[in-house]
Amino acid sequence: MVLAAAGAGRLDVCEREKPIALPGEVVVRVRACGVCRTDLHIVDGELPAGDIPIVPGHEIVGVVDQLGDGVPDLAVGDRVGIPWLGYSCGECGFCREGRENLCRLARFTGYTIDGGYAEYTVADARYAFKVPDGYSDAEAAPLFCAGLIGYRAYRMAGQGKRLGLYGFGAAAHVIAQVAVHDQREVYAFTSPGDDAAQQLARDLGCVWASASTEAPPELLDAAILFAPAGSLVPEALAHLVPGGTVVCAGIHMSDIPSFPYHLLWDERIVRSVANLTRQDALEFLALAPKVPVKTRVQTYDLADANRALADLREGRVNGAAVLKIGE
Repeated sequence: MVLAAAGAGRLDVCEREKPIALPGEVVVRVRACGVCRTDLHIVDGELPAGDIPIVPGHEIVGVVDQLGDGVPDLAVGDRVGIPWLGYSCGECGFCREGRENLCRLARFTGYTIDGGYAEYTVADARYAFKVPDGYSDAEAAPLFCAGLIGYRAYRMAGQGKRLGLYGFGAAAHVIAQVAVHDQREVYAFTSPGDDAAQQLARDLGCVWASASTEAPPELLDAAILFAPAGSLVPEALAHLVPGGTVVCAGIHMSDIPSFPYHLLWDERIVRSVANLTRQDALEFLALAPKVPVKTRVQTYDLADANRALADLREGRVNGAAVLKIGE
């Protein structure tokens, strides 16, 4: 399934030759691929155009089908996951400091590298991670973006007891489980009237769930914004304790409106999260089965990718949408 024109709003079916693995790469036979809101931003033209045409998808789970030269840590038949960050130069200051998520030469799966809405994909072996046991292919797919980006945002939020999650979709439903496991109080904020998301939040152990327009019963130590709505930044700041942090976790967000300085006063912090690092992946993929994180997925066939995107666009996905591609 290919995005043939920038901002087209839909994908086209396309037949391509099976890729080959160059040195340092692996060809992966895709079994499942999550449908992420970033995919929607790319398809709808809300992000600057990447490589066009492009195969979207960066929550990929599959089996190594072919190894390129110089791949020491993987074998044909290994089940691997491929995330959003698909390449970094390895030589710049950011890369040498373990911050390859900020590499200026970075490339991104499903945006500037063909992704997983396909039967086969090719990946830099450094960014193909073994999938934890205990997850089906569809259940594992959301771990590779909703989980990884969510985990990085969670770490950036600090160690406070009361955590707010704005936008209770794929990432929030994963990170809520991690936070509850860490004995934190989780407050879930959803779109007004989204009773299903609020019930899911309560089922996962959140102590409170309501609309994003409502005030929580307690001030929060931190809040993570998974919803791409800039208007939620001052809303979240208004519910923070002094010294609290608002983490903006999305790659795209609508403009943040002006707000009175007193909301930022008292050393409150607003910060963004960009991409992920390989260390994030290693830590989270080791943690997930210990919690254990259980993903709630809504599955679609590859040919129904446009319907999956439409359901995500219209708020009809409760949990995470996943394309099932192979057996």
